[in-house]
Amino acid sequence: MTPEPLLQIRDLHASFVSYRGLARVLNGVNLTVGRGEKVGLVGETGCGKSLTMRAVLGLLQPPRARVRGEIWFAGRNLLALPSRELEQIRGREIAMIFQDPMAALNPVFTIGDQLLDVIARHPKGRPSATEAWERALAILREVALSDPERVMRAYPVQLSGGMRQRVLIAMALVNEPALVIADEPGTALDVTIQEQILLLMRSLVDAKGLSVLLITHNLGVVRALTDRVYVMYAGSIAETAPTADLFRTPKHPYTQGLLASVPKLSGEGVPRGIEGMIPDYLAPPPGCRFAPRCPFAQPRCQQPPPWVTVDTDHQVACVLYDAAPAPRLP
Repeated sequence: MTPEPLLQIRDLHASFVSYRGLARVLNGVNLTVGRGEKVGLVGETGCGKSLTMRAVLGLLQPPRARVRGEIWFAGRNLLALPSRELEQIRGREIAMIFQDPMAALNPVFTIGDQLLDVIARHPKGRPSATEAWERALAILREVALSDPERVMRAYPVQLSGGMRQRVLIAMALVNEPALVIADEPGTALDVTIQEQILLLMRSLVDAKGLSVLLITHNLGVVRALTDRVYVMYAGSIAETAPTADLFRTPKHPYTQGLLASVPKLSGEGVPRGIEGMIPDYLAPPPGCRFAPRCPFAQPRCQQPPPWVTVDTDHQVACVLYDAAPAPRLP
């Protein structure tokens, strides 16, 4: 059963004005993160995962971006809040861990300058200089940086990639926000360091009881770190289920195709992949956006797909399930 909602995204649409026309990217996204829950948002590159989170943070602004729908966080509709109030929420109650720590950290300020600036925005008020310094050292130790004093004096370029990513996690968690959004954390790192970073992040958010929305295209990361998963395709949610259920019995043809694309350590067969490409957002197909690539597509796929509950907490947006169980990919 889904915990009490902390974040609820309802019928979120986002379009962007370009010289070629209007790109209709987000297409009625619905997503919920419960209190203390770890949720994954997965899909191909370019499917709208990061845009969804930018909308949550209020980073999609007119005149170029056109956003409509509702984003409820702790009982407040973020899309209806004035920018000043939204800025108070961002960084205090909602924190973001970006995928590229070198781009996220300011190269001309020390780690200490940047971390203390975050601590100064604590929801309970600005601490004294001594208290802020001790809090900074403590959070750096929590993210397994063994020489926090040196790190505080260092500039980003003086740290390794893994250390910079740990600093970003420290900056996101130091004020203990209710929700942490992690956008492909560790993608820029080698595999062994990436695993250390992700396991560290999981242990810290578990200890602090925080909610997490993890954006990634890495199905292995989602399987290891999340309680529930949303699968996104071309700006639409195709399927959602508890993580174990999704990997055991994927329902949507797109989800089945994603899992069939993953190489097996046993070497059994060759990953098949999914034929075709994500549609052009300037002229997306009507109805189900996956229909042009779907092996089970039929005429009624030209209409918006129904949102069907196929099992407890397992929903899928597909016409194949509105009457009978759908076939699985061979």
